[in-house]
Amino acid sequence: MTTFLKLGFLPLLGGNMTKKCASLKASKHKVFDVHGAGDAEFPSFLPKEVEKIKDPFARSLAKRIERLPVQIGYSKSCIMSSCVKPLIRQSNKTTPVVLLHCFDSSCLEWRCTLPLLEEAGLEAWAIDVLGWGFSDLETRPPCDMVSKRHHLYQLWKSHIRRPMILVGPSLGASVAIDFTVHYPEAVEKLVLINPSVYAEGTGHLAKLPESVAYAGVSLLKSIPLRLYANMLAFNSIPFLTILDWTNVGRLHCLLPWWKDATVSFMLSGGYNVISQIKKVKHRTLIICGEKDQIVSYKLVVKLHSELSNAIIREVYDSGHLPHVDNPKWVAELIANFAEDDAGADAKSPFCLAQVTASRG
Repeated sequence: MTTFLKLGFLPLLGGNMTKKCASLKASKHKVFDVHGAGDAEFPSFLPKEVEKIKDPFARSLAKRIERLPVQIGYSKSCIMSSCVKPLIRQSNKTTPVVLLHCFDSSCLEWRCTLPLLEEAGLEAWAIDVLGWGFSDLETRPPCDMVSKRHHLYQLWKSHIRRPMILVGPSLGASVAIDFTVHYPEAVEKLVLINPSVYAEGTGHLAKLPESVAYAGVSLLKSIPLRLYANMLAFNSIPFLTILDWTNVGRLHCLLPWWKDATVSFMLSGGYNVISQIKKVKHRTLIICGEKDQIVSYKLVVKLHSELSNAIIREVYDSGHLPHVDNPKWVAELIANFAEDDAGADAKSPFCLAQVTASRG
């Protein structure tokens, strides 16, 4: 359990999320099916359990998930890769914001923040990292760090095609750093949220016998373990709400290839980007939650000192996933950072948050 927490395995709900999400307006844009006739149903490739989810923001974003063809390797075969595309594509003069997710998560992690970014006028993509999320992985490609990086590049090259603001929470920050170092031309700026970047891969898990690895992964997707993690991380939330959000967080685990893909990642050694951090020269915004119990604030400060062009902003009264705990605050920080090269301090019509750069 401790190892998974260090990788960034944390439930995708927050104790204050119910009331905070309830205060947000539902997206003013209707979701239409491919024929443009009426409200869309859930995509057929999602597990049928999506129908049981009650949270309106998760249900709304789930209906927008689609699969795009992404060619990997030297063959002409494609992986149908899951993501949420922007409702409106902006001109080539604007910078798209591409949202990654945490360890063993999916684009549904952005169910409350993505609509706010769109309301702020940003072109926002939520991308499922190879091996997680809802892509079609029936062909069982390798899901190690190199494959994840190459897949993200091919998706960017085929469908986004402009330098982006790449956003990575928790382990997603390692994904973002690794990608930026190898493909600097694809990234304009970085946003790292409670970044888990000092873990030396999956550690002893990479040395497990395959049979033991599969047993451990089976435990990882279990409702009791994920429910327990939620109850450790957050409180003052009704049990039935915790259960519903737990089901949101494990929905992608119900796809038939999830177990193989996760074992592939675990045994490959995972992400170790410690040696790459100082190679990042891009403008970087580091967002940290005041009450994050997973990533030490000392490590956030260390990362800030090792990046040559970075600023830190702290989100008050938030834990490891401030984009879930406080979507309005995180959306404003990202929107301001996208607009202002001087940092995330510029005032805009989307100004709703109060943040501090340090803990005094």
